[in-house]
Amino acid sequence: MIQKQHRLHLQDGPIDLIIEVDSIKDIRENLYLSAKKRLNTVLRELVSELDLLKSPWEIGNPVPKGRIAKKMYLAVCDLDVFVTPMIAVAGAVADEILEVMCTTVQKSNYYFENVQRMYVNNGGDLAFWLKSGSSFSAGVVDNIEKPELKTKVTLNYQSPVRGIATSGWRGRSLSLGIADAVTVLSKTAVEADVAATLIANDVNIEFPGIEKLPASEVKDDSDLGMIPVTVDVPDLPDVQVAKALNRGAKTARKFISKGVIETAYLSLQKQNIIIQ
Repeated sequence: MIQKQHRLHLQDGPIDLIIEVDSIKDIRENLYLSAKKRLNTVLRELVSELDLLKSPWEIGNPVPKGRIAKKMYLAVCDLDVFVTPMIAVAGAVADEILEVMCTTVQKSNYYFENVQRMYVNNGGDLAFWLKSGSSFSAGVVDNIEKPELKTKVTLNYQSPVRGIATSGWRGRSLSLGIADAVTVLSKTAVEADVAATLIANDVNIEFPGIEKLPASEVKDDSDLGMIPVTVDVPDLPDVQVAKALNRGAKTARKFISKGVIETAYLSLQKQNIIIQ
């Protein structure tokens, strides 16, 4: 556990959280303690149902028992593409840790009056809570290998957005597509996580030099098995970049029309599209 200024850094295996509570010291420390206690149970809870969570979603699959696993299940149960609930794990964990802190805040008038905002960042998937009159700002970085702020979004209390997620072939997760980054705004982090991943998968073209390998060769425990994932993308002609982005934009529009996401930002090799 590491604290820097008022932020808390928690790590357990692959889960890497940055948490911040905008409040006075005693409340902030108690909320951090509740987050830490919940994180201590997360991996055991997920591992107990891991076989189910790594299985391709299909009608008839049993409903998981764990709170986080249920969030993952519900986020994929109406999709008509190949997907496993693991696609939603990062966002679901962020939502769960935030919910634990929110429950504590809502039980006490003292806490509610003195907390302005809270967020949980799980490796780039964000869940946040706002009090009336507060806002939350987040920056978008297209290329994590050359971090540079490309755009910024500020969300106020009236916005329905409470979850942000980013996916792309350069990130820690595996991608079927070639997007440098797809950032999605949604009501929850788990919904944003699923949409960002699937939109990024569809930012894709066939072109010489794009290198893909079976997911299981890139990451031993991948739930994607032998499905090819992107490991390298060469410089592409502008027309091919636009073609790939437009394919992802089509998927983003579908998510927006269903009410799953509010906005999507798609980026590939200095070109970008905003869909809203």
